[in-house]
Amino acid sequence: MFIVTNRIPVASGHEEEFENRFRHRAHLIDQSPGFVKNLVMRPVQRRFNHKTGEYEESAEQGYYLVQTYWENEEAFWNWTKSESFRAAHSNRPPAEMFAGPNVLEIHEVVFSTDRREADEG
Repeated sequence: MFIVTNRIPVASGHEEEFENRFRHRAHLIDQSPGFVKNLVMRPVQRRFNHKTGEYEESAEQGYYLVQTYWENEEAFWNWTKSESFRAAHSNRPPAEMFAGPNVLEIHEVVFSTDRREADEG
């Protein structure tokens, strides 16, 4: 499994608009060979304080995480070269929607556990 994560700092006041862009997207990626799933995750502004053992509200900038899961690395790179990729990224959001630059991270799964696997075992 191959996972691509885009960490995106969304500016305060633009969260709903950002989320709606994904809710109403064209779903072009969904039809790509090797595509598994897409997750959009909203940041939670609570952090665990290891010194006190308590959860605390945090004022630091959180990042939305947009993850795409692929069967393999080749499937992801093929998507980035496709006409569907260009079309999916053609409607650029306004710059003021973001509180800074995004960070693209790419990972290969080395080990995974799944609750369903544990329940079946």
